Amino acid sequence: MSSLRPGDITDEMIQAMDTAKRQGLQKDLRALAANIRADAEGRYDSAEPGWRAGVEWTLL
Repeated sequence: MSSLRPGDITDEMIQAMDTAKRQGLQKDLRALAANIRADAEGRYDSAEPGWRAGVEWTLL
């Protein structure tokens, strides 16, 4: 098996790297949203229902 040189990077390799990066970011954002939701539960009972619905929609 020959080793790859810098010019040997294929489109498939680039696509796989982009997919992995995107999946990692999605995982990080889901974890962040879960942390925000857990921290915010019960804190904003006096807030208007429309405001709360907007926050919930944003986190989803």
